[in-house]
Amino acid sequence: MLLAAGLLVGLTSVAWAQFGRGVRVEPNAPYDGRFTFVRLRYTNAGRGGWAFDYPAMERNFMTVLNDLSTVHPHVRESNVLVLDDPTLFRYPVAYLSEPGYWMPDAQEARGLGTWLRKGGFLIVDDFFGRQWEQFTVAMRAVLPEGRLVRLEASHPVFHAFFDIRSLDGMHHPQNPSYRAEYYGIFEDGDPRKRLMVVVNYNNDIGDYMEWTGQGWYPVNFTNDAYKFATNYLVYGLTR
Repeated sequence: MLLAAGLLVGLTSVAWAQFGRGVRVEPNAPYDGRFTFVRLRYTNAGRGGWAFDYPAMERNFMTVLNDLSTVHPHVRESNVLVLDDPTLFRYPVAYLSEPGYWMPDAQEARGLGTWLRKGGFLIVDDFFGRQWEQFTVAMRAVLPEGRLVRLEASHPVFHAFFDIRSLDGMHHPQNPSYRAEYYGIFEDGDPRKRLMVVVNYNNDIGDYMEWTGQGWYPVNFTNDAYKFATNYLVYGLTR
């Protein structure tokens, strides 16, 4: 199935706000109970990595999700929230980009950790190589009791919508020598319980989805990115 072929979502140009390093952020969608894509913003990364692929990635992803499923999300709007924003508790799924440069302060770590323990599901994306070291430091601050477990293709998160039978196909789009790996943090540290965090290491599904309409990457990799992203979101909504 060629999910990605020909898709290109235009970007709105009105009512922007600006944060840090010239990142221009659209107004958040008012809460109305419909699914809204949430991206987490952190202020001390030093390079604006929280915003990489924004907002084209979420526009493209929500367009595909709207066509494929009965979720019917906000397609042209998404939310950007800080990690300790109480508004985050209205939303079951959130996305974190470039955790290799993520250094949450105590309040941010506490806020995100509380959201996860209360049922939130976090998708971590866009990092590779030695960036793992900083990510694990940050994640320990958020969930000191958490334990990162390498995921196998048999885990339900890879079958929540699409049936992904192998995890061997993808690599980081900008660094092809890094082969994708997938990790998770489970409730109570028990792999038989709810998956709280899914980690795309040596991968960047957001980048594949951002450039859907530009032909930068092979269609099969872009399609796979949508399949992983859709499975993650459906899992987060149903567990």
